[in-house]
Amino acid sequence: MLTHAPAVAAEPVAARSDLTATIDRAIRSAWQQQKIEPADRCSDPVFVRRVYLDLLGRVPTMEERDTFLANASADRRSKLVDQLLTSPEQAEHFADLFDAILLGRGNQGVYDQREKHGWKKYLVNAIAENRPWNDVAAEVLLARPEAPQQDGAVWFLYEKKDKYQEIAEAVAPAFFGIRIECAQCHDHMMVDEITQADYWGLVAFFNRGKNKMTPNGPRVVESAIGGFSEFADLTGSSSPNRLQFMGKGPLDEARPKAGDKQQDKDELYIKAAVKNDPRVPKFSRREQFVKQVLVEHPLLARAMVNRLWAIMMGRGLVHPYDEIDSMHPPSHPELLDALTQDFRESGFQMRRLVRALANSEAYQLQAIRPESVNDPQWFAWYLQRPLTAEQMARSLQVVLRGEASLNRTLLASLRTQVPDVLPDNVQVDVTEALFMTNGAQLEAMIQNSRQPQSLHQRTLRQSNHPSRAKWLVDAVLGRSADQAEIDAITAYLAERDDRLEQAIDQVIWSLVSSGEFRFNH
Repeated sequence: MLTHAPAVAAEPVAARSDLTATIDRAIRSAWQQQKIEPADRCSDPVFVRRVYLDLLGRVPTMEERDTFLANASADRRSKLVDQLLTSPEQAEHFADLFDAILLGRGNQGVYDQREKHGWKKYLVNAIAENRPWNDVAAEVLLARPEAPQQDGAVWFLYEKKDKYQEIAEAVAPAFFGIRIECAQCHDHMMVDEITQADYWGLVAFFNRGKNKMTPNGPRVVESAIGGFSEFADLTGSSSPNRLQFMGKGPLDEARPKAGDKQQDKDELYIKAAVKNDPRVPKFSRREQFVKQVLVEHPLLARAMVNRLWAIMMGRGLVHPYDEIDSMHPPSHPELLDALTQDFRESGFQMRRLVRALANSEAYQLQAIRPESVNDPQWFAWYLQRPLTAEQMARSLQVVLRGEASLNRTLLASLRTQVPDVLPDNVQVDVTEALFMTNGAQLEAMIQNSRQPQSLHQRTLRQSNHPSRAKWLVDAVLGRSADQAEIDAITAYLAERDDRLEQAIDQVIWSLVSSGEFRFNH
C-alpha cells in the first residue's frame, strides 16, 4: 500500500520536447570514434521489466507485462515510459533513491524518524509535483519552511545533530557532486580546485545552527554571532574560516577583532515569518549560502544531471557520480554540457531528463557486453546493477503476492543486507547472498504468501508439473522457460508429490534468490 503518493503533477506540453535525439547522437558519435559495435536492442519482455524497475522500483505484474506485450503500436515503449512517469509509484521509488543518496542508509530507528518528521513525505511530494530541483535544494539547505508542506525539508540538516563538518561533507556530494573530505587538513592533493579554505568555508556557512524542537516540529535555529575560527594546514600555518565555497566568495562579513566578545542582541534578528518558529538573523549565513552560492552554482545542475544519468544508466557520465572534479573527466563532455544547459533552461525539471534517458538508444540495449568492448564508460551495453533493498522488497511483494505494497519487516532486513544505491562497483556481498538463500525473513514471506492471487496458489492451480514449471519461470523471471528449466523443475516437483506445496515454495525460493531476479538487466 502506498503511504504518501499524491497525485502526480501534469507536465506542460511545451516542456516535453525530446532530448533523446541529443543523447543518441552523442553516444553514437562516441561509438564511431571508438570503433565500437554496440549490443543489440533489448527485447520487449526485457524492456518492460527493466523500465518498471528503474521508474517504479519493482517488476511489473504479469498482467501489466502482458498488456504491454499485447500492444502492437510502434511507440509502445515511449507510451509506457510516459505512463510510468505519471504514476504515484514513480514518486515513491525516486523518493527512496534520494533518501539514500542524500542522507545515506541507517537503522530502522533512523527511518522511523525520517518518516515521523516528514522527510520522506517531502521528497515524495517534490518528485510527484515535478518541482524544480533548485527550489528543493534551497528549501532543504535553508531549512526555514514557510508552509507545512515544507516542514520535512528541515530533516536533512536536523539529522546531523549540529555536527557541522558532517553537514559540510554531506552537502558537497549531495548538491554539488563533489567530495571534500580530503581537504580538511590540507588542499586536495589531486584536485586543485578543492581547497582547505573551501572545506572550512562550507563548514562556516552552517556552524551557527542549533537543533531545536519547537511547537512546529524540528527546526534549526541560527545565531547571528559566533562561528569564527582559524584552521591550520599541515605546515602549522593558520587561516580564518571565511564564507566561501568552490569559486563563490569569500562573502563580506564583519569579523570581530581578536579578544572582542560579540553580544547576541535582539537588534541582530527579525521575527520569523511563521508563528512559533525561531527568530531569524538579519545576516543569516545559511541564507547567504543558498542565495549567493547554491542557487546559481554551475555544479548544482551538473551534479543532478550526472546523478540522474547514473540512476538510469548504471554509472554517471562522470564516474563515480559524486566526484565531479578535474581528476574525473566526463566520458562525453559535450553531452554533459548540453544536458546541464537544458536542465537549467527547462527549470531544473527532473522528469524531462528521465524521460529522455528511458527513451534513448543506449538505455534500450541488451545487457550483454559485446566481445570487442571492455570499458563501460561508452554505454555500449546496458549495465546490469543489483536491485536496491526497496526494489527487492517491492518486487518480492509483486511476484509472491500480486501486489505492489512494501513489506516493512522484510524491507528492514533487506536494508541491512543489500548494497546501497548507485554503488561505484557492482558486486554482491556474501551476506546478501546468504540472506537470499538462507534468510528467515524471506522464508517466512514465501510461506505466508497463500492469498488466492499469490504465486503459490496460482501455481497449484496449473494442470500439471510442466505447466507449473513454465508458470513459475514466467512469473518470477519475466520470460519463457527453456526446456532444461522445465525438465529440472518438473522432475523436482514430481519427486515431491507427497509434499507438493513445500516443493513449490522451494522452487520459488530458488528463483527469487537467483542472480537473474536480483539484478536489473
